[in-house]
This record gives sequence, structure tokens and C-alpha cells, in this order.
Amino acid sequence: MRNVGRILLVSKRWIAFVVASLLCISSVMAMAQAASSTEEPLVNDSHFHLTNYIQEGADIHEFLKVMGNKVGRVALFGIPLQQQWSYQNSGDLAPTYYLQTDSPLYYYSFTDAYIAMVYRSLSKEEQARFEPMITGFNPTDMYAADHIRRVLQTFPGVFSGIGEFTIHKEFVSSKIAGETADLQNRALDRILDFSAEVGLVVIIHNDMDVPFPKQGAPPAYLDQMKALLKRHPDTRIIWAHTGLGRIVRPIKDHAANLAVILSDPAFKNVYFDISWDEVAKYVVSSPEATKITADLINRFPDRFLFGTDEVAPTSQQSYLKVFYQYGPLWNLLTPEASEKVRKGNFARLFDEARPKVRAWEAAHKTALGANSRPSEHIRTYLVNQFQPVCSP
Repeated sequence: MRNVGRILLVSKRWIAFVVASLLCISSVMAMAQAASSTEEPLVNDSHFHLTNYIQEGADIHEFLKVMGNKVGRVALFGIPLQQQWSYQNSGDLAPTYYLQTDSPLYYYSFTDAYIAMVYRSLSKEEQARFEPMITGFNPTDMYAADHIRRVLQTFPGVFSGIGEFTIHKEFVSSKIAGETADLQNRALDRILDFSAEVGLVVIIHNDMDVPFPKQGAPPAYLDQMKALLKRHPDTRIIWAHTGLGRIVRPIKDHAANLAVILSDPAFKNVYFDISWDEVAKYVVSSPEATKITADLINRFPDRFLFGTDEVAPTSQQSYLKVFYQYGPLWNLLTPEASEKVRKGNFARLFDEARPKVRAWEAAHKTALGANSRPSEHIRTYLVNQFQPVCSP
């Protein structure tokens, strides 16, 4: 009986200890959650797609929850291309990505109205966390700059830049219906000239080279891209992904070629984002590759921006996977460079752009854009059009 009593006593004490421990853990977790609600965000995101290639995606209010307190501000855009669902090509199988079908892509200008509407559905405090971007234009069209102008005048107070839009992109360029975009097209010059006039930030995707280049051949598009950048010294341009792609690998001496651009005063208007997990895979592929990238960024800390290039993520874990993938890189950056790449350069570029764009809009008001909010019948139409991805 004494042994039974001792067992019961020990059991009671063990249960009490476990309960107390659980209560302590619960309390610590609650304190951590409370503390994290006021902590500084980890990053600003310079490259984010709210919608995908069939114009579906995340509800903006749900995405705010995904951002949480880890992400401060986001450059917000859709995708300017719509994947056609061709019954002759895929039958009843509806493609949701451009690699799932041979049918063409086409430019989808309505994406800009949708982005403007979801942005305007937010409170002023929530809007301050986003920098909407215009993407719904065809860069081969001489009227593309006029489209950008109309969007700004129709939705004043919304947009801060244009992009991400594509010139040369592996697997995509050849699928787009109509004329193929290139870096020497006067339509592109007209777009960049107008962006400089307004003060818009520009995010452009242009692969530095072709997939599977011939051994020893020079990068196919590097010289053309440099010539374009030089032609537009007053336009703030972010070259997305440092010119890399899914299979467009770093060119020979890739970092050294970037350093040439960054060292030249003629390119003082040029920045690079390191968005996309496909880009991160190159950077962290080896300790040597990571060190080369870190040395370059530490040398030019004002010229790089972090971005996710995520498309409509449903969880914070999936949204920030690229940030954590870059862990080895963050470890090698100086504290100053890390802060600038993760947050500071984004804030500087967009904080400078926003008042310039608002001033241009004020000087170019139209009757259509005079009302601060769209009429109710337009609102109802837009909500009905995008019911799967837009909350009323």
C-alpha cells in the first residue's frame, strides 16, 4: 500500500508539473505573439503577383493576413498576359499556367482596372502597405504609353509604377500572339520616356541570354539592354531577376557584368531585384556563388531589392519561402546592406515616386478620373467579373 501511495503521489506531482509546464509554454507563446505584433517587418516585397496567368488569385484582404507583420510593403501587380483556353488544343482541360498548353498568350488590359479596384477596397492604413503597378499594356504597341496615361487619369491616387512587364522571356515571348517584343522597338522607348515624365518606377523582365546558348557565344541581349538603359537615364528601372530565368543561367562572370553596369554613372538609374526562387537557386547553389553575390551587393548596397515573385500565395510559409531560401546570402551581407536590400531601397524608390506621380495626376486631371471612387454600377460589374478572387 505504501508503494501504491508513493506512486500516486509521484503521479500527482508529475501531472502538476506537466500542467504547469504547458501553462508556461502557452504563456510564453502568447507573449511572443503579442511582441511580434509590434516588431519591425523582415522585408518589403518589390515583386509580387496578386493574380496568375488566367487572372485568378488571392483576395487582397486574405493576402494582408498572409503578409502579417513579416512583410511591410508590397509592389502589387497582376500578370499582363492571359493564357487562352483553346478547346482545340486541350479540350476540357483548362490550363492555369503557360507551360500547360500550346495555345497562345495575349495581353489582358483589364488587369489594371482590377488591381485598382482591389486596392481601393482597402482602408487608408491598408493601402499604405501597397504600391500598385500598371502592367496591362503591349510593349510592342506605340499606343502603350497612352494606355498607361489613361489608367493614371482614370484611377488617380492608385499607381506608383509600371511592371513587371516582359520583353525577352524564356518560353513566354514565343507564345504571345502578335508582334514579338524586343529591346529596340520605339514603342518601348515611348513607354520609358513617359515613365520618366510621370516619375513612375519601372520593373522590366528581360533575360540576359537565350536558353541553352552556344558555347562561347556572347549574351544575346546584354548589349541591347545596356543600350536601352542608357537611352533612358531619367527613368528609374528595376531589372527583374538580374536578367536570369528558370533555365537562363548566369552568364560567364555574371556578377562582374552587373558590377560594370553598377559602376558606370550612365546607369545610375538602374537597379536589380533578386526575386524568384529560380534565381535564388543560383545564388545559393554553392558557398562560392553565394559569396560572389554577397560581395557584389555589399559593394553596391543601394542598388538591389528583395522580392518574392510569388503568385497568389495562400500561406505565409509559402509566401516567404524565397526569403528563407536566401538565408546563406543574408548571413554574408553587412547589416547595412541587408537592411537596404530587404527594406530600405524599396522604401526610398517608392517614397520618391509616389509624390511625383500624384503631382502629375493633379496636373492632368480628367472628368473621368475626377471622382475619387468609381460609380456603383462599375463597382458591381467588376466584383461580379472577378467573384472568385475579389471580395465585395
